[in-house]
Amino acid sequence: MFKNYIRIAWRNLIKRKVFTTINILGLAIGFGSSILIYLFLTHHLSFDKFHENSDRIYRMVTESHQDQIGYNASVPPAFAKVFREEYHYAEKVAKMVNWDEVLVKVEAQGQNQPYKLGVAFVEPDFFDIMTFPLMDAAGNRSLEEPNTAYITEKMAVKLFGTVNALGKTFLYDNKETIEVIGILQNVPKTSLVTEGLFISFKTLEKFNEFVSEETWGGISSDLQCFALLHPNQNIADIENMLLELPKKHRPKSKNKHVYKLQPLADIHFNSKYGGVDPALMWVFGVIGLFLILIACINFINISTAQAFYRSKEIGVRKVLGSFRHHLFWQFLSETFVISLFAIGLGILLAVLFLPSFNNLFELELSMNNLWNVQFFAFLSAVLVLVSFLSGSYPGILMSRIVPVLALKGKLNHNDTGGSTTRKVLVVAQFAISIVLIAATLIISRQIDYAVNTNLGFDRESIVMVDIPTDIEPVKLKSLKDQLSQIGGVNEVSACLDSPGASHSNWGTSIKFHNRPEDEEFSIQAKLADKDYLKTFDIPLVAGRNFFEHDSITEVLVNEKLGEKLGLASSNDLLGKKIEVNSERTTIVGVIANFHDSDFTEDISPVFIAYKPHWFSQIAIKISAQNTKSILDQIGEKWSNTFEGYIFEPHFMDERVAEQYEAEQRYLSLSKVFSGLAILIGCLGLYGLILFFVGQRTKEIGIRKVLGSNVTNILTLFSMDFFKLILIAGVLATPIAWYLMEQWLQGYAYRTQIHWWVFALAIVSIMVITLITISYQTLKVALASPVKSLRTE
Repeated sequence: MFKNYIRIAWRNLIKRKVFTTINILGLAIGFGSSILIYLFLTHHLSFDKFHENSDRIYRMVTESHQDQIGYNASVPPAFAKVFREEYHYAEKVAKMVNWDEVLVKVEAQGQNQPYKLGVAFVEPDFFDIMTFPLMDAAGNRSLEEPNTAYITEKMAVKLFGTVNALGKTFLYDNKETIEVIGILQNVPKTSLVTEGLFISFKTLEKFNEFVSEETWGGISSDLQCFALLHPNQNIADIENMLLELPKKHRPKSKNKHVYKLQPLADIHFNSKYGGVDPALMWVFGVIGLFLILIACINFINISTAQAFYRSKEIGVRKVLGSFRHHLFWQFLSETFVISLFAIGLGILLAVLFLPSFNNLFELELSMNNLWNVQFFAFLSAVLVLVSFLSGSYPGILMSRIVPVLALKGKLNHNDTGGSTTRKVLVVAQFAISIVLIAATLIISRQIDYAVNTNLGFDRESIVMVDIPTDIEPVKLKSLKDQLSQIGGVNEVSACLDSPGASHSNWGTSIKFHNRPEDEEFSIQAKLADKDYLKTFDIPLVAGRNFFEHDSITEVLVNEKLGEKLGLASSNDLLGKKIEVNSERTTIVGVIANFHDSDFTEDISPVFIAYKPHWFSQIAIKISAQNTKSILDQIGEKWSNTFEGYIFEPHFMDERVAEQYEAEQRYLSLSKVFSGLAILIGCLGLYGLILFFVGQRTKEIGIRKVLGSNVTNILTLFSMDFFKLILIAGVLATPIAWYLMEQWLQGYAYRTQIHWWVFALAIVSIMVITLITISYQTLKVALASPVKSLRTE
């Protein structure tokens, strides 16, 4: 029986090639998009699942309770030792420090080959907590020894040209010679830890005082602490016990720490601690569902429209003995065959567009990841769901046709499903498209607002260049003088980092003037020389610039500090003493507020002070003309000063744009899927207009005989759809407004949602619809009325 259903279904589909093609293309686009989204979701959902004891691995994190609650994916350096020795909840505890783009040199052919690499400094127990298997090791040696390292196979090939790298050495940051004592399997791409170079933690302790096991005074996001807990531990009980640690080790601090245990499985999806926003996963899933839903709506609309023309076939089948359930399964079989072809084409489309998808999200997804039981289960579920969703309603409608009326030709369109159902489905289709277009416009406006709004400092034609942090002040001043003499260089400043788009934000407590206790908020440190204000064009609103001294005796603060302290005027800050980072100093100037972070956060209180041993970058304002020549000269001066280091300039405006990479991806995603939704909708509209034009061919002929022109006829067809679009717009506008309002809540500084955004989305759908229906409508409208009137 099933074989017969399939054979008849195939014949019917071949007979109606145009409509079959439209249905297959629409479903294929939906399937292809869903496959890419499936790849994306399974990639993210598989993060850190490969560790053997992943259910018992936790990261220690901190909630900082001040005037606001801050979240930091780290704990003070001393926390690990105390948790390991004074508590008995964990089998193993280990610290890790991640540093991006550090200098690594390998001797090759008598020369040192430099690389900029990400490096992780880890304690030996780290590899007992995480599952990163050793392929080869040098005897019983471990990362307990200073100046030793494990590297992955991939990193071994990169640095030494061979996997057999045991005993080989490299130079770290021109400071320490490191020996390779272990080769690890390559780190999976779905890992929290992405570095391929692991150096012993004791190496870092030799030249970085902050990581000392006695330090409770600060938190760096670079330092993370992991623990492998004993089985069956109660996390709430552990966190309650940890409440005593701040009272014991930080009793006087206004910045109250609350230490939490974050499950390994939560790290990738917890946006508070730097993970991916889980809402993004839901958005992807819903978009995939929407695209398939739109394709199913097309199928239902076209199928119910066809029912009128297939009524005699159904009547004959019923007269010859077919029951309703026979007809239902027959039409469901046709849907299944179409869905089967669509899935095959969808897989092909996914293969073709996967490289572009990878480029958009900077991933390395592969179709090889699909050939498993889970994917085939997903594909089968989608196939069955779409077949029933698309085929059930048309099958039920057509199986209910009365054979007598069908054979006498007395059926109308209401007897085969009516126009009401089709109108409702078309409205739903239009509404989804309007929501996607409106969302795209609003996201685009917010990104444009964030990137192009005045940030309170100049970012045009400013080049940021890294420098070694241990540079002597005399050497740094000499370099600044040399750079200032280059034609086209307007200003030069040495600093810890730029005013905004910073890579190294540093918040610290503050005690103002004669107040006995620290304030309830932190202040951001922007360590720099006196040329910082001129280079970034930051206005001084009161007082003067500081003088450079060996110790911090004078500082600048921004207006926001006065606001947080409740002062009436910026002048009230001048001459006041503040204590920051245990150093007491005097406020000599107040600068205008600037955005020290992206637009998701409010402007912070800031102080600027001269502390040259902390400087890590040089900011250079250059002329917009002859940029390459100027950069070449800067690179030459820089390389002569820092022989053996890598010169890598970064433009400030590019840094600002990088802050919104995630939003840019959202925008690209919105554009792509809005386009796909519109494309699928256009296919369905084209199919419907074929039926409507065929149904009203004689009417068009009569209208032309009575004097109607082409414009009148085109308006006649268009107005029916425009009414549906307006209804869809009324329904879609509040939905789109609510969704975008929720999204914009994540921004402290945001654009406004204007009415014209929704109007533009509705008009866009009208224009696209008019273009879609014009071809077939004009074709009939321009035909001879005699030919139209002879049509039966």
